[in-house]
Amino acid sequence: MPARPATFSIVARDPETDAVGVAVHSKFVSVGSVVPFASAEAGAIATQSFANVAYGPDGLDLLRDGRSASETIDALIEADEEAPQRQVGIVGQDGSVAAFTGDECFDYAGDVQGETYTVQGNILENRDTLEAMAEAYETTGGGLPEKLLAALQAGNAAGGDKRGEQSAAMYVAKPEGGYDGKNDRWIDVRVDDHEDPIDELERVFRLYDVTLLEREEPDELRALEGDTAEAVLDTLAGLGFYDGSPGAAFGEDERDALEEFRGMNNFENHDLAVVEDALARGWDDAEGEGEARMVNAIWHGLSRLDRE
Repeated sequence: MPARPATFSIVARDPETDAVGVAVHSKFVSVGSVVPFASAEAGAIATQSFANVAYGPDGLDLLRDGRSASETIDALIEADEEAPQRQVGIVGQDGSVAAFTGDECFDYAGDVQGETYTVQGNILENRDTLEAMAEAYETTGGGLPEKLLAALQAGNAAGGDKRGEQSAAMYVAKPEGGYDGKNDRWIDVRVDDHEDPIDELERVFRLYDVTLLEREEPDELRALEGDTAEAVLDTLAGLGFYDGSPGAAFGEDERDALEEFRGMNNFENHDLAVVEDALARGWDDAEGEGEARMVNAIWHGLSRLDRE
């Protein structure tokens, strides 16, 4: 019998952007290769607990054919002799939400639904894991990815997976949201094996966000100056991009160094003035050192701007 991963996940839809997605954690290697499925034209599905991965593509086809989330689950489990061992959560692009937890899933196993989401898990420490995920999703500000990540963090803090931590993933589909607008794969990040997979997933997502996702243009730009300019230049010097004497002034040579950093890190979605503005606004909130501090500061500085 295939390994049975201990897993908790959230499946959700953002009605404002038509984005649908899944975030998942498990004591199981590469959970992102098994659990999440999403299509901007259909919905999103998490299949877990001795997962039947056919539930993903088959379920999306049923959603495309006009079935609701609950009708899709009924059709999937009716055709599956091992359905009592399965767990699945579905959110349709039509707004329908449903989940199924088979009575042979290992304790604690269960699911909780809200208006635009469902959370589900098996081999959990407690039901508090699911309730904390639901509360975090409903109360966290920001966009869909922030809410999905907050749900994972809250579930883990409340008890999480009884067997521990290993992998995590987030997959979100949005109409024309993929690279260069040529598909719907808006966000696709995974941590396959890590001692702190949710924290690492959040770090990887922030880098992905700065590099690949677009934001609205800011109405006002802030220049680097003072202590923040000196700290940024000191960091750029340590990374080999700047060979001057770091100070409070940020002129042509300093912007050339920042431009080299921007190009080396593929931050072409944001022009130089926007990157400078983001650093000026986000530096004090950022954590880490060196390149990690730079990326984190840019992410914090951009976060006030809506994603496009």
